[in-house]
Amino acid sequence: MKYDILLIGGNGFVGRVIAAQLQAAGYSVLIPTSHVVAGRELRLLPKVHLEDADVHDFDELQNLCGRIQLRGAVINLVGVLHDKEAQPYGKVFKAAHVDLPKNIITAMQLHGLKRYLHMSALGANSQGPSMYQRSKGDGELAVKASSLDWTIFRPSVIFGAQDQFINLFSKLTKLFPALPLANYQAQFQPVSVDDVASAFVGALTMPQTIHQVYDLVGPTVYSMKEIVELAARKVHTKCVIIPVPAFVGYLQALAFEFLPGPTLMSRDNIASMQVPNVLPVNAVDALPDVFKISRRSLEGMR
Repeated sequence: MKYDILLIGGNGFVGRVIAAQLQAAGYSVLIPTSHVVAGRELRLLPKVHLEDADVHDFDELQNLCGRIQLRGAVINLVGVLHDKEAQPYGKVFKAAHVDLPKNIITAMQLHGLKRYLHMSALGANSQGPSMYQRSKGDGELAVKASSLDWTIFRPSVIFGAQDQFINLFSKLTKLFPALPLANYQAQFQPVSVDDVASAFVGALTMPQTIHQVYDLVGPTVYSMKEIVELAARKVHTKCVIIPVPAFVGYLQALAFEFLPGPTLMSRDNIASMQVPNVLPVNAVDALPDVFKISRRSLEGMR
């Protein structure tokens, strides 16, 4: 069977919303994943097919591309937030943000596919202060150098019912009556997962978006302190936010890196906060201006 869309990274927080919107728009969707069991809600969508596959294996990747219609598209949402120290970035970032896009481009070219939508990140920059930003920046360069009909999206922090940002702080404020917070003045412009998904799906029928890069942001800029306070209100808790010096945050992140279980915060995350994660000056506000989307606010999050 031939599918309309190959949705790489479609079994994650953003991917599941995009998959639902793609089906609603009438597309058939193929989602490769190494965690098929985790995609229970996706299996309820009749035009969405999950398949056990490793997209980092080139043979499997090119096989997947071979099952997409020539006028179809490939969407790449893969991103990781943490890696070990290295310069300019570590193996995990390189594999996910640089090598995978290059392999996708090659696999698409082998099968004559042209339309490619790429998830980058606001602040992506090959010369940026963090490994995450540098690897995302190098991934963008690979996409721009290709002969594909590409579109790049660069969202700020993405929020939604199942996000790992606002919900993380909500959990922390429930656990601790007081929360030491470094980098409390760091700025973000959070964007709704539904709005991000609408931009991706909309771009498929908008040829004017080919070879364009879009920054995706919400309507309001918040400091880190304001986001944590909002997260506390969301779960009806009272938590005192205690601003602490940057070096304390660095030590906290270092400790988190060595704790068992998933990393909550890393030193590289701290480095990323050196650059405000907001719409750049004089940049086009893509959601309302290009995609005609009325942006959702963080306060309206359920």
